Amino acid sequence: MNKIFYFDNAATSFPKPQEVAASIYEYIQKFAANPGRSSHKLSIESAKKVFETRENLAKIFNFENSEHFIFTANATESLNIVLNGYLNENDYILTTFLEHNSVLRPLNFLKKTKKININFIEFCPQNGIDFDDFYEKLKDKTPKLVIINHASNVTGKIVNLNKILDLKKEFKFKLLIDGAQTGGIYNYNLKEQDIDFLALTGHKGLYGPQGIGVLFIRNPEILNPLKFGGTGSLSEKDIQPEFLPDKFESGTLNVVGIVGLNEGLNFIDKIRISKIAEKKEKLTGFFIENLKDINEIKIYSDTKNNSGVVSINIEKISPSKISQILDKNFNIATRPGLHCAPVIHKKLGTFPYGTVRFSFSFFNEIDELEYAINALNYITKNNKN
Repeated sequence: MNKIFYFDNAATSFPKPQEVAASIYEYIQKFAANPGRSSHKLSIESAKKVFETRENLAKIFNFENSEHFIFTANATESLNIVLNGYLNENDYILTTFLEHNSVLRPLNFLKKTKKININFIEFCPQNGIDFDDFYEKLKDKTPKLVIINHASNVTGKIVNLNKILDLKKEFKFKLLIDGAQTGGIYNYNLKEQDIDFLALTGHKGLYGPQGIGVLFIRNPEILNPLKFGGTGSLSEKDIQPEFLPDKFESGTLNVVGIVGLNEGLNFIDKIRISKIAEKKEKLTGFFIENLKDINEIKIYSDTKNNSGVVSINIEKISPSKISQILDKNFNIATRPGLHCAPVIHKKLGTFPYGTVRFSFSFFNEIDELEYAINALNYITKNNKN
């Protein structure tokens, strides 16, 4: 098979570090027992890997107690735990037009079932959100919860988290950050940054496998679990344990995913997040600056505060057709459509067909981007109908 030029890292990163695959294979072959359920050597070894991964998360995200990092199936489950476990009847929440359906859909469900009140901070192309509008809405009414998508998976725009935290100090709301696109490229400091809930996924910037997510919970006593069941602890009781992490981790953990995530965390710790972010910034800047020379291409992203995502369209060609041509004729993998974020596409004027999204990884190189730019140039000149 010819080389695949993979630019769909906002969906899932590929390739993974070799250590990720090696660690998964070793786990399955040598000690794939259930952690926390038995006292034999294999179970203990498995539990050690889970503990090691939790400690790694605490180290990379700078928080003193690793038990506050809960393992989930993905960022969607992490977000649902907070939205379903924290919000009550008639609560008022404030969110953004940048949000993914993993926030929008549960909110709309809760709007019907719990009559929660939802308000949106105005969109701003330069900053992701309009901070003047944010301030005015906070002055008007303090929400129980503010939900912010830290980086748009459509434009790549990273929202200024420090500005949000300054407003949090003033208005005392609880804060949920969707870090699906920024985990592994943004230096979170949870010891100093007063984030109440941080939802992460393992298979994007953390370079782990699919099917493993993380939720950071600062104050677990304010949050109810999404699931109840066996934890391997307090089995004589018919109620859920209240202590961490058991309160939120019912059922058998995805230890295969956790082991892979651990090696992804080791990789970014070795390379350093700052270096990964620098590489992505270089790639994004190069791609956007060169695309500006092609008149038929409209670019919906910019180089400032970008997570490594560039969305484009070509005049008179649908996004799905562009992506299909790139895949079939050039072995270039991209993501067309609405990217599970329909509201921001309405703001961009790209609804209902969306855009073609290129999203970069630390493993991409400039010559691969040059190849993609040449392919797009060819498409604009030869597929005008």
